[in-house]
Amino acid sequence: MSQSASVWLVLGVALLAANLPFLNERLLGLVPLSTRTKSLAIRLAELVLLYFVAGGIGLLFERRVGQIAPQGWEFYTVTGALFVVLAFPGFTWRYLMKHRHAPVMAEPA
Repeated sequence: MSQSASVWLVLGVALLAANLPFLNERLLGLVPLSTRTKSLAIRLAELVLLYFVAGGIGLLFERRVGQIAPQGWEFYTVTGALFVVLAFPGFTWRYLMKHRHAPVMAEPA
């Protein structure tokens, strides 16, 4: 795989990972929770965890290409900000758009 293709793949993975916490009610998209909805705190914790998962995938691609470049705090600040920007569509869909809920039908007696 070429270097440019791996960059686009990592960006796609980051886009999916950034929006995953906002698009479902399961923990990491896999584990159902006992509560009906996830709280914002759980969604943000998932976002941080998925940031490191996406970064690990990027690190694997970088290791495959050659030597890993040293990264300081600036790298993590910029990539963290990029990850939050990538999460904006999911956040907007979850918290800023109005969703129609189906009316709850009364149970027959």
